[in-house]
Amino acid sequence: MSGAPRTTATGTPGPDRSCVLLKHGEIFLKGRNRPLFTQRLHDNLRLALRGVGGSTWIKTAQNVTVLGGQVPQEVLVERARRVIGFNSVEPAIRVPSTVEAITDAAVRALCEVAAGRPVASFAVRVKRRDKAFPMTSSQLEAHVGARIQQALDGLPVDLTHPGVRLAVEVDHKETYLSWARYPGQGGLPVGASGHALVLLSGGYDSPVAAYRAMRRGLACDFVHFTGAPYTNASSVYKAYALARELNGYQPPGRLYVIALGRAQRQLAVAGAGRLQVVAQRRLMVRTASALAARIRAQALVTGDSLGQVASQTLANLAAVDEAAALPVVRPLVGWEKQEIIDEARAIGTAEVSVLPDEDCCRLLAPPQVSTRAGLPHLHAVERRLDLDELVAELLAGVQVMVPGGEGAEGARGAGGAGADGSGPAGGRGSGAYGQRGSGAYGEGGSGCCSVGEPAAGDVRPADDAYPAGDMRPAGEACPAGDARRDLVGVDADGQP
Repeated sequence: MSGAPRTTATGTPGPDRSCVLLKHGEIFLKGRNRPLFTQRLHDNLRLALRGVGGSTWIKTAQNVTVLGGQVPQEVLVERARRVIGFNSVEPAIRVPSTVEAITDAAVRALCEVAAGRPVASFAVRVKRRDKAFPMTSSQLEAHVGARIQQALDGLPVDLTHPGVRLAVEVDHKETYLSWARYPGQGGLPVGASGHALVLLSGGYDSPVAAYRAMRRGLACDFVHFTGAPYTNASSVYKAYALARELNGYQPPGRLYVIALGRAQRQLAVAGAGRLQVVAQRRLMVRTASALAARIRAQALVTGDSLGQVASQTLANLAAVDEAAALPVVRPLVGWEKQEIIDEARAIGTAEVSVLPDEDCCRLLAPPQVSTRAGLPHLHAVERRLDLDELVAELLAGVQVMVPGGEGAEGARGAGGAGADGSGPAGGRGSGAYGQRGSGAYGEGGSGCCSVGEPAAGDVRPADDAYPAGDMRPAGEACPAGDARRDLVGVDADGQP
């Protein structure tokens, strides 16, 4: 496949060949099905390495993956750190599993570190996977440590808080030495737990909820509801940028954009009153459930945090759940707002979430929102509408984008199920995934497609869902290059 890395065991020439050690996360707790989780993890890693610029190889040891190839080590580290499922990422060198080769490599490594920065102390930690190795772990630690002290004028040993911690992992044929350790994403491999549809707004909460769902092994697609034709397109720009950032942690998922404005007005005309916000959230999950059935997603994910706002009281969350046809997963239900903001900053979505937009949730919102919406009253409002027809109309105008994907059909590998239910349900882990600028899953590029009959490249919803002049011309809404290019020029009041 063009652009896909080879997995033949080739390495960098020389006595100390560079590689990267990827320590497995939760999958080490699995039993007989552990190979299935490991295979999923390696599939995601291979996808993250697409477009890396050279051949790569992947080897598996006990609870660790070894990554190397004809690619700069720092590039491999950067890509691997975005792959969910690895607890830590360690640049390393590999040498033959002999006492002499290990000792010589350890001395060279510590001398190079000491030449680059002051080193006050060191420690050697050995782990033997090959129990037939002629020395025990403690014997090898003492032997290597003594040689390092001889080479570095008696550099002190500090086993508690060393200035440099040299890790030595002895395998049957090769031994790996590392002295730097970077945190990984942890969690379960994306796709190992199934497929979910995330209700993605432009705020802090839902992107963090999506990331947390990914870390629990859910491959995520996204649906964004806009207030069009009564709001501008700024929220679509934000949703696209947020989905693109999140797709840096998984094989790129699709973004579905649905114009909800007219349906919100119908709810208001039907007399929703103080129930307006809860009623439109019920309509969102009802529509998302129907869309999820078409794309074969098994759950919905929202960014609700219990008690954060009036619509997220326990009674209102229960009222929303009653309208859903699928489980509603709320990863942030017990999080405080500051915890969510801190996580958003850590995963790179905060700088997009903070930008102004016109949120559909504020459209037609009453001065006071009911904190204890009763199902009989909600049912009475909904009986004044033909909900099945309303949901069908909303889905008929859905637009589909693949933020970070080369093309519309890349997001599900083997031709994922379309929004109209046609086509096989593709899985994550194969196919021509698009390349992404700053994330693990590639370089540049974007893709969009539509359900219905809009012109090629046009990502606006059907008909006149956006007022004239509020959206860029057809074919320009998914530009190649930086994920935030769509957001340039959005001013303080949300106008693009």
